[in-house]
Amino acid sequence: MCVGYKYRANPIIQRDADVVGNCKELCVIFSNRPYICRGRKGAFMDTSTCPFCHLTFPLLQLQSHANSHFDDDRQFNNQMATDLRLPPKFNSEEETCESSGGIDEKVSFLIGSQVRSNFYHVNDGLMSLLRKSLELEPDNNSLTYLSSGYIDHFQSIVSEDVGWGCGWRNIQMLASYLLSKRQDARDFLFGGSGFVPDISSLQRWLEIAWEKGFDTIGSHHFNKTVYGSRKWIGTTEFAALFRSFGFRARIVDFGPKNLESLFLSLPTTSSGAHVKRKPLKFYGPMDRYLIARKHEHDVPQPGSMSQCSDTFGGESTSDTKNGCGTMSEGHQILMDWVWNYFSERTSTVSGHGRVIISDRSPLYFQHDGHSRTIVGIQVKNQQNRIRQYNLLILDPGHRTVALERSLKENIGWKKLLKRGVHTLKKSQYQLCYIDPGIASGEEKEQLKTIDSTFITL
Repeated sequence: MCVGYKYRANPIIQRDADVVGNCKELCVIFSNRPYICRGRKGAFMDTSTCPFCHLTFPLLQLQSHANSHFDDDRQFNNQMATDLRLPPKFNSEEETCESSGGIDEKVSFLIGSQVRSNFYHVNDGLMSLLRKSLELEPDNNSLTYLSSGYIDHFQSIVSEDVGWGCGWRNIQMLASYLLSKRQDARDFLFGGSGFVPDISSLQRWLEIAWEKGFDTIGSHHFNKTVYGSRKWIGTTEFAALFRSFGFRARIVDFGPKNLESLFLSLPTTSSGAHVKRKPLKFYGPMDRYLIARKHEHDVPQPGSMSQCSDTFGGESTSDTKNGCGTMSEGHQILMDWVWNYFSERTSTVSGHGRVIISDRSPLYFQHDGHSRTIVGIQVKNQQNRIRQYNLLILDPGHRTVALERSLKENIGWKKLLKRGVHTLKKSQYQLCYIDPGIASGEEKEQLKTIDSTFITL
């Protein structure tokens, strides 16, 4: 017996003069792997035995038959290669890096091993389709501000992340926007990879952000580990991840006055200075809701947070009241804030003059139970001079194909993308936006502490 290796492009049958080593048997040389040569002795025999299935074939047929064994192997190897592309989990207890050099090694490894996320690509771009549909609306009394740039929709997948992955999907949406809009994002985000990583890779990036000191308090809620888990994340994790790359992620909290002490910061003072306070214990995903339940100090109890909803948080269309009065009236404050945010910086106006492109980034929009991405806002002037707002939302719970079809056919897209103030029934909300520029030095150190601006609903 002998062990043969390939040294030509294809497996071939070789005679005595070309046999491997001193073997005087017929040798089938296979690609890049050893095999046990079991051919019959004799250089000019008309038949030989397949080294894999041990069946006897004429020499002229043996080559094609032997090659057929590699068809299944090739598919298996491709699948194995795909599986092995998942970034391996670092043991945070055994491999804690006290020095920056250790973190740098992890970053370098993750840059090379992170996996590009799969998603359904809309050829014309969802934002372009949405703009066209808005321009086709017959209502001349409406005005819309729409986030500029390109953004991909990342939907939750039943076999992967339905029920827990909405936060990660919104991170992917915001990342796709930044990568298409800003050169500094292409240079710094995810190690300059230029693409949006999958959830597993994002989980590793968040762990590295925690290890670098971003949102240390919040990281304790997860025991500094999220890789390979189905743990929920929220606005603070969104901010920590992007801040770790130097992006100026800002959080705005909306809630009732009597829950103000549970939020990340005190309101802005009359002098305009931002007042920071000592944080309560920890802040994980929507932790203030859990803390509020534990305190039971006659405060309104938020709804269930059993899973990420596939719709707009499962919110009721009827008016709900709490200690702050009619919620739809209070949430008009949130609508006004979003309107002012997108209308503050504008670049271009559509041909009809009713769709204005804003230079503002989309908003990460979180409440107890679900999160989405706000890409714009529309206002309609009613006959009674009351302004009716509609948020324009991309929901990871919706199918991208359905969004694309409804926009192209101009049928049913309003039900998927528009949300009025009457749909906001939660007592607390969070928004996160990303300001221009990249922080460095002392400013980046300050970004490690997650704080927010509080606005009373």
